[in-house]
Amino acid sequence: MQYEYNNLFKPRYLKELCERCSLRPSKKYGQNYLLSSQYIEKMIEVAKVNDTDKILEIGPGFGILTFALAQRAGRVYTCEIEKKLQPYWETNVPDNVDIMWGNAINKVEDISNTLQDYKVVANLPYQITSHILRSLLDLLHKPTSITIMVQKEVAERIVAKPGDMSILSVAIQYYGDVRMVTNVSKGNFWPRPQVDSAIIHIDIKNKKKEKNEKDFDIMFFRVLRAGFSHKRKQLWRNLSTQLFLEKQIVMVLLHDICGDEKIRAEDLSVDQWISIVKKLSKVL
Repeated sequence: MQYEYNNLFKPRYLKELCERCSLRPSKKYGQNYLLSSQYIEKMIEVAKVNDTDKILEIGPGFGILTFALAQRAGRVYTCEIEKKLQPYWETNVPDNVDIMWGNAINKVEDISNTLQDYKVVANLPYQITSHILRSLLDLLHKPTSITIMVQKEVAERIVAKPGDMSILSVAIQYYGDVRMVTNVSKGNFWPRPQVDSAIIHIDIKNKKKEKNEKDFDIMFFRVLRAGFSHKRKQLWRNLSTQLFLEKQIVMVLLHDICGDEKIRAEDLSVDQWISIVKKLSKVL
């Protein structure tokens, strides 16, 4: 079942491949195939892929990104859950590509421990975006960077600014410098999804941490979850209730750091969260 790379951008050819593999594009697995090479080139450019890089990809499908990565990177490690694609890849896998079959969420830790120094470049299925990002950022051996195409709405949440923050945006911005690269309209996919996509790039900060820094991470996310526990409530109330702290202590702390003791969780910057956690770590 030999592939023709340029034809991977054509819906008719993709339909033929699906028929040969007894495959119907699955909403469950987010199987929407990109039809434009310009966004593949943009992802590779932004990730600064070179011939010494080890790349982790998730959900290769028929390989529109995989084959392009294989031409530039030293080695590509990719996870695919759809086993109907095995005959296709047995025929077409490049020499510098390793395919692992199964759920990427269950495999990224073992892969990261083996690679240690690597980049993530992937068109992520919408349904697992948040879960995959949390899994990658929780790893002992985090990637040096993450370049991904995701649902536009999720991308906008990830790059949000104070006033519109969420646990997702604070968590990712805590671990990395994030930027929106470009939007990708839904007309660039087959089957056509209901929503647009976007490419974002994350440069990971402090990839390797000492034990005391890891302990701080645990405290940071404990406080963060408490702060966002009830979105409609003011932050002081969430922190005092969830962390069993006196109201006055929390309100004074928030006034000192944020200038407003009645501020809500979505209004804080990552630096303000870090300052709050440092203060609270002395009383928790």
